[in-house]
Amino acid sequence: MQNAMDIPRLEIIGITGLPEIRPGDRLGKMFVEAAQAQGTPLDDHDVLVVAQKAVSKAEGRFVDLRTVKPKAHALQLAERSGKDARLIQLVLLETRHILKLDPDRGLIIGETRHGFVCANAGIDASNVPGEDTVLLLPEDPDASAARIREEAMAEEDVRALGVVVSDTFGRAFREGHTDVALGVAGFRAIVDYRGMRDAVGKELRVTQMAMADEIAGAAEMVAGKANGIPAVIVRGLKLAEAKTDAKELLRDRKNDLFR
Repeated sequence: MQNAMDIPRLEIIGITGLPEIRPGDRLGKMFVEAAQAQGTPLDDHDVLVVAQKAVSKAEGRFVDLRTVKPKAHALQLAERSGKDARLIQLVLLETRHILKLDPDRGLIIGETRHGFVCANAGIDASNVPGEDTVLLLPEDPDASAARIREEAMAEEDVRALGVVVSDTFGRAFREGHTDVALGVAGFRAIVDYRGMRDAVGKELRVTQMAMADEIAGAAEMVAGKANGIPAVIVRGLKLAEAKTDAKELLRDRKNDLFR
């Protein structure tokens, strides 16, 4: 009989009991202490998945729309769509290239300064206090992930801890949303199977799995959108420690058939 411990499995643990995240909070320390308090301390090779919104709040990425002065293009889009011209102006400021513009809905699909392709530059007003306050993406999500990892490992004696900063994106050609990795630290964002052999001995030639995105999507099933769980532990992957970042997941424009 096969040892039960040898059967592949994955455990996803939400970290609860956390206060509202505020600018300056040390997230790595907070999550370690909360995980210990609920009886699920971090373990070797765990991956800590942290919601982008928690990271942005801790980094003070709030913008008061009353400080944003919309220009002509934003005013035109706002008049046609009924959306807030100040928000549209902020989206335009945070967007490096516009890929698709829907004036009637005020929807801008573009490439952010980070290189992410998403709607409205990832700017969010949900779960943000104040009618005129919105939240930007972290300035450097990979640096954020690395910092959280350092803080957590300083508090808890663990080896090869991985960290993912995740956010919810829509997908081209498919309905529904899923969480993806904006920042990664401690393990390779992509697992490359090229050159390996499949179960019948054939060589794999193109398979590269977006491991960090898969982890982010799995974690969202526990974190949810309204559960008040800003961080999740994903356990059981045993990923090798590696220097990496989420930029591995961004397809180069010369290889992108859709841009």
